[in-house]
Order: sequence, then C-alpha cells, then structure tokens
Amino acid sequence: MNRARLPVPPMGHGGHCSRVQHLLELAPRMKTEKFNYTLPEHLIAQYPADNRTDSRLLVALDSIEHKNFHDIGSYFNSGDLLVLNKSSVIPARIFGKKISGGKIEILLERFLAKKQTLTQIRSSRAPKEGDELVFTFENKKFFATVKGRKKNFFIIDWSTNPQSLFLKYGQIPLPPYMTREVEKLDEDRYETVYADPKKRESVAAPTAGMHFDQELLSNLQNNGIEFGYVNLHVGAGTFQPVKTDNIEDHEIHKELIEVDLDLINQVKKVKASGGKIIAVGTTSMRALETAFQNEPSEFIGETDLFIFPGYEFKVVDHMITNFHLPKSSLLMLVAAFIGYKKMMDIYKIAIEEEYRFLSYGDAMLLKDDAI
Repeated sequence: MNRARLPVPPMGHGGHCSRVQHLLELAPRMKTEKFNYTLPEHLIAQYPADNRTDSRLLVALDSIEHKNFHDIGSYFNSGDLLVLNKSSVIPARIFGKKISGGKIEILLERFLAKKQTLTQIRSSRAPKEGDELVFTFENKKFFATVKGRKKNFFIIDWSTNPQSLFLKYGQIPLPPYMTREVEKLDEDRYETVYADPKKRESVAAPTAGMHFDQELLSNLQNNGIEFGYVNLHVGAGTFQPVKTDNIEDHEIHKELIEVDLDLINQVKKVKASGGKIIAVGTTSMRALETAFQNEPSEFIGETDLFIFPGYEFKVVDHMITNFHLPKSSLLMLVAAFIGYKKMMDIYKIAIEEEYRFLSYGDAMLLKDDAI
C-alpha cells in the first residue's frame, strides 16, 4: 500500500546549507569511495537501441526481474502519475579560437543576461579575464569576450545573441564518456519525444525519458496513467564525479527548475487517491523533491538539493532511471532512494547480466526503500 508522507517542517531560508545540515543530522558521514565500482568499458552504450522501447529494463520492486522497457506499463495502475522532464537539449558545443591564438571548445552551461552565457572552456591554456574569442561560421565572424570566472565556469559576453548562435551552429553535446563523434541519428535520439522545443536550455538529455516512444505513452494514457511535467535544465555538472572524501562535503551543481502549481495540485490529488508518483529520471526527482521541501508550492528558480543516503523522500514513490557513473551524485541519489546495499547489489547484477550503462543505455524501475 502506498504510504502517505507529509512534508518535513520548514528548515528556514538557508537553501543548500540548511538542507545539508538536516541530512547530516539523519546520517553518519559517508565516504565517497563507498560509491565506487568498476564499470567495464564495453558496457558503456555508444549508441541507442534500434527502437526506444527495445531497451532492457531491470525491475527492482519486490524482487529482481529482467524485462524490456515496453513492458513497463504492467507495473503501473490507473490513477498513477508519471512525472516527466520536458526540457529540451540545445546544441551546446561550439568551436572557435582566441584572437591571441589557440583553439578553444565552448560547452554552454546556461544563458545568463541577453548576450551573456556561463560556459566551460576547453583549451591548451585557460583563458583569462578580458581575452577575446572569435568564432567563424559560414565565412562570418562572431566575437566574444571572457568577462570573468565563476568557479569552474567562465562568464562570456557575446557581440550577438548567443542563443541563436548556438541553435544555428552548435553541436549536440554528447557526454564525455561517449567516444565517438556526433552523428545524424543523435539529433533525434538524444532527446525525449515529449521535449518542449520552447525549452531548449539543457546541455544533456534527461535520459530516462528517452526510452518512451509515442505509442507507449499513448498506451499508458489509455490505461488511465496520468502525466505531469516539470522543467529542469540539465547542466554539465551532472557528469562531474564527487571528488571530496566525504559525500556531504560535496557542493552539488545548481540547476534551473520549474514546477508549476498545476503539477503540485495534480500530485496532491493522486496521493490522496492512493496513486503512485513515478519520477521519470533523477531530474524529475530533484525537481519534485525541491518543490515539496517545505510547504508544497510552485517553484521557479535554482535547485541545489543534494540527495544522498539519509534523505527522507517527500513525494516520489517509484523512479525510472538509467545506470549511473561511479562516484556520481546521481548514484548517491539512487542509494538514498532504494538503500545503499540494494543499490550495490543491483549494479553487480546489472554488470553480470551485461546491461548497457549511461545515457544511451538500459533502464531500471525502482521504489522508495521506505515503502
């Protein structure tokens, strides 16, 4: 039976610090190394399955089952709510030069002001404040200036609207663990079928949702499954491993989210009727749990919610997710959701059964360990 969960008491307005302090009270210090595992290189999916729903599905509810993703509807009931992230991927990678010499690679993190972006810059020597950059497309030159730094990111001022520049000339930003060049198929497959083209601000796809095709979504809807949508603009920080010795010392990357009042009310209604809330991906999970931290309310802004073992989930009952990198904050989120030992056991099974890992890999269906 689905248990009811009430929001925790308000923790003040300290944001990240207050939430981390709350988690520290719930759990002992955990070593990052506990979340390491050996990922065989041949299990890192370089291409998607031929059809979206052909991906394999490891079901870990009351027991372990090995299915295909097109079977997932058999685990849902009429009145359950699937929460999907409708953010869309922007072609976030472009190449240029420093005017002083030297090639550079730009990876967009997010748009700031009208002509300003937050980016990663890869080059032989890190740019300095004031450095001028030039980009040449279709024999036209576009200029930009390094305004400053914000931790590992660079703030760049552009001579033109950067959004139109990236949309027209950018490349799809395949994750760093994919060892091939971007191909035509990625334009379609490195994206969900329900992505909102007006929300093209993610630099990585919300990959758990890429297993759904329109036929599966229609079948679920015909069987009484409800859909709800959040918007979380996925940042490049999602690929960064946790490097601190203790996980609670890690400063989680911030991402922009939108959770509207309609979804809040939809979640409340489903919970009241005994339905399950199913987060499609860690992005939907973070967005939902952020909005339900205190009194459930509409949330538009940055989330720095770091979910690791000891966290008490407020709203999500089941989660669909892919297999994640060792020592990643996403792996820690999964451990918080299903329990550390169960998570490690599942990953051991997945490797033995040769599931495909990461963005173009296979999926899991999991449930909250407290249910």
